Amino acid sequence: MTTFDTIYQGLIKRIMTEGIDEVIERTGHTSKALPGLSFSIDIEKDGFPILTLRKNPIKSPIAEQIWFIQGEKDATFLRKFTKIWDAFMETDGTISSAYGWRWRHHFGRDQLGKTIELLEKEPVSRHGVIITWDPKDDGYGGTPKKNVPCPFAFTINILGGRLNMHNIVRSNDMMLGCPFDVFGFALLQCMIAQRLDLRPGIYTHSISNAHIYDTHYEGAKELISRTNNHPKVDLHLPKDAFRRAEQKDENLIAEILTDLQAQYNPLPPINGLEIIPQYPDVK
Repeated sequence: MTTFDTIYQGLIKRIMTEGIDEVIERTGHTSKALPGLSFSIDIEKDGFPILTLRKNPIKSPIAEQIWFIQGEKDATFLRKFTKIWDAFMETDGTISSAYGWRWRHHFGRDQLGKTIELLEKEPVSRHGVIITWDPKDDGYGGTPKKNVPCPFAFTINILGGRLNMHNIVRSNDMMLGCPFDVFGFALLQCMIAQRLDLRPGIYTHSISNAHIYDTHYEGAKELISRTNNHPKVDLHLPKDAFRRAEQKDENLIAEILTDLQAQYNPLPPINGLEIIPQYPDVK
């Protein structure tokens, strides 16, 4: 199996066997959860982390990250390709907690752009920190919101001519959210690396609460039983991908999608893994 398939299957098995049963009061359902799970994958050596143990969406996370890079909270561009954020959209077509907006505008500075500028000037800097969580009113039982960030901060740094990313996630639905988030942020890492004329290095994903919902238990058991002799997937980004994303180049999505689809031969979908609307934290 690919490196990511092996890592991911091991995490699912661990949660199903060691996970703590939690009752989710707002729904009456239960989940199995573990705290403090973390894993790393070397994108250059091990390949791009795309799940092949079941068919996984590709176009949605590509479009999402390109929209994030634009720094928009208006969802018009995103909705041409995917409706995954519709449940969190305001009546004016915006998403107040849009990650890209928070990275580039919300806190009064362009965190993502400034980090890239910093690493161009000071490649050894350890100040490449991008925050998504707004402590003014996110969480803590404060202002009711349709969504608060799950991946709430990430760092990027350069070591040995390679760009590394550490993504920190407060809450991850492991059967749906985790592989989606890993795909999306690894894509962002590769696009930033290309922008800085670097090779992609280590992607690290750290989860404060890694959980599987009770409605996904059978699907988790099915995934644990699977094996797939899939070769590693290598991402070949089109030239100037980051700048084209900033310029809202819609063709970029199709070009990245075509490259990955040509290499992607996953096992069939697993039934019963639909997103459950009554779980607000599930994207």
